[in-house]
Amino acid sequence: MGTALAVAPKKEWYNSISQRNSRRNFKEQALDESAVEKLVGLCQDFKFPEARAELVLRSSSDIYKGAMGSYGKIKGAPAYMAFIANTSFPHHLERLGYLGEGLILEATNLGLSTCWVGGFFRPETVANALSIGPNERVMAVTPVGYTKKNYSLEERLMSGMAKSKKRLPIAELVSGLPQDEWPRWVKLAVEAARLAPSAVNRQPWRFHIGNQQIIVMLDSIVETYNIPKRLDCGIAMLHIELGALACGVRGDWQFLNEEGVAVFTAEK
Repeated sequence: MGTALAVAPKKEWYNSISQRNSRRNFKEQALDESAVEKLVGLCQDFKFPEARAELVLRSSSDIYKGAMGSYGKIKGAPAYMAFIANTSFPHHLERLGYLGEGLILEATNLGLSTCWVGGFFRPETVANALSIGPNERVMAVTPVGYTKKNYSLEERLMSGMAKSKKRLPIAELVSGLPQDEWPRWVKLAVEAARLAPSAVNRQPWRFHIGNQQIIVMLDSIVETYNIPKRLDCGIAMLHIELGALACGVRGDWQFLNEEGVAVFTAEK
């Protein structure tokens, strides 16, 4: 992605895509020391000049507001991760979604539960718990902790409202090469991107399939829900890369402008 990462995306994160679910009710149980060490280490290594994350080992109950604070309230999480963008850089939103999803998938690998929160939280409260630079802004958070195996009634209701299990069919998301001409890595990459989380499951991405390339585009430049669509697209970008890695294919990203987001080109 232009700037090299100290730690590349992990191939095992691909399996976590299907295992990850948004959870809101947590056990009041401290994180295992080993999990803390691994998440802190990843926060230090998996970052960009444009975006980074910090793990905060304290209750997140005071950082939520609005509907999230009453109906579907996040309860009991002993920690949270804050996702911080340096707004002086271009493409900071895409970078933030990409790295934030990597940390969330790593938490899933560690047996922890999470929930992307891009709205209904108090960024100024989070910023007070961190060391924030002059051009930095807290764009999103996730609670981190352990959950019961079964979903609570609130969680089931919220999941139904958000239609989190419903995804647009691939045919409505793609253009370019016909599906019967796609190599296997493109099929896995597009399906992985289709399963990416987004604000209220709006799925703001579209994909154009070229020769050994996947171009990520916005469905529209009109923003909704006060959460940038490009952050959601950054999440989908990581999923594309993980789908390719699952087939042993590596590649590189180049950013685009306007309705274009980025293009992933497989290495030859």
